[in-house]
Amino acid sequence: MNPYLARIIGLLGERDPLACLAATPQQLEALLPRLEPEKSYGPGKWTAREIVCHLADTELAMGFRIRQTLAVDNPTVQPFDQEAWAKRYAGLPLPLALETFRALRAWNLALVSTLGDEELERTYYHPEREEWESLRMLLRFVAGHDLNHLAQLEQIAKETV
Repeated sequence: MNPYLARIIGLLGERDPLACLAATPQQLEALLPRLEPEKSYGPGKWTAREIVCHLADTELAMGFRIRQTLAVDNPTVQPFDQEAWAKRYAGLPLPLALETFRALRAWNLALVSTLGDEELERTYYHPEREEWESLRMLLRFVAGHDLNHLAQLEQIAKETV
């Protein structure tokens, strides 16, 4: 397994990925009042605005990946360059990014909650990682990804107070 993928999935541990995914919008909402949009958690790292915008974009991309994998047998998915996408985040409203994330997450969870074991084992090929990945693993990855960025936002919120 790709080392980045393993690290992010490792953040989830034994937690239920769907419960984690369902909890993230409320956790972001609780953090929002404590965040300065342009504050970062470290030199050269993303700002609070960039992280929340990235979460919205990731939800969009992963939602498409889920649907593509359900609709087509063993597709090759399109990776996305998160740094290239992030270049457009300056000036985007952080509350709108959160609203977008919340709506996309609700929509994706509604779909995922209908899937059985056989559908969760459907696979796609990730050309950047040169690996076959299942939807079950993708959900674990996205949950770990949430935890990774929530920890960064918590750090920003602590430094803001």
